[in-house]
Amino acid sequence: MSDLLYLYGLIPANEAKEEPLPSIKGFDGEGELYTIDTGDVTAIVCSIDSETHSEEDLKDKIENDMEWLQEKAFHHHETVLMVSKMYTIVPLKFCTLYKSEDSLKDTVEGNRNKLLNTFSKLKGNEEWNLKIFCNDKELREEVSSSNPAIEEKRKEISELPKGRQFFEKKKIDQLIDQELENEKNRICEEVHEKLKEKAIEGSVKKNWGKDVTGRKENMAWNSVFLIAEDKVDQFTDEVNRYKEQLGKSGWSFEASGPWPPYHFSSFS
Repeated sequence: MSDLLYLYGLIPANEAKEEPLPSIKGFDGEGELYTIDTGDVTAIVCSIDSETHSEEDLKDKIENDMEWLQEKAFHHHETVLMVSKMYTIVPLKFCTLYKSEDSLKDTVEGNRNKLLNTFSKLKGNEEWNLKIFCNDKELREEVSSSNPAIEEKRKEISELPKGRQFFEKKKIDQLIDQELENEKNRICEEVHEKLKEKAIEGSVKKNWGKDVTGRKENMAWNSVFLIAEDKVDQFTDEVNRYKEQLGKSGWSFEASGPWPPYHFSSFS
């Protein structure tokens, strides 16, 4: 049986010629990464033994061997991250495999124009992530004491007969919860739109749960931005301004990057 090709990413051929790929261990920890030239697009790959790493075997490990999965996913991430610091890269997802060099070249050829346009969009730009966390308890207290809608409801209840006040006050908690969510969305959307002014593109992603983040606070917002290299300092300065402005109200902001541009290179 022939080897499988494990594809990490695609880069412009001219960049590959200007800076040769350094020695990097591949997926199996034995062989090394190498390049396949397909004209103006160069593929970064490694070979893996199809007998010991059949598609069925890989699928089984991904589904049932968490230790193996974590090790290999970490290898993929670190390898693509390293390569992204050297070249303009269209990164591929974990375990993207091809049965032959011809099959890989056919795929590249069928997407050549799309790839070249993506290279042009990504060159000189970086992907950055912003995660916003909120201490709901702290913000809830602030909303409870300063929100106009809640103050109006309290005033309305105070003018009711004593018997009705007891039952109506229970609705205050529901209103506070509702206004808390409104306030969180308002602030996050304001921050996102302000940061998009510093970026070429920006999009919102699904929030992570506490089991993933390992934090006590809830994640209130998760977004990614494509930013020109010379605008990154402006972006991070703006994030730091929000940290200072809102940190005492239960908010925290985590900007990280640059990352391989997974969210802005639509090649699969």
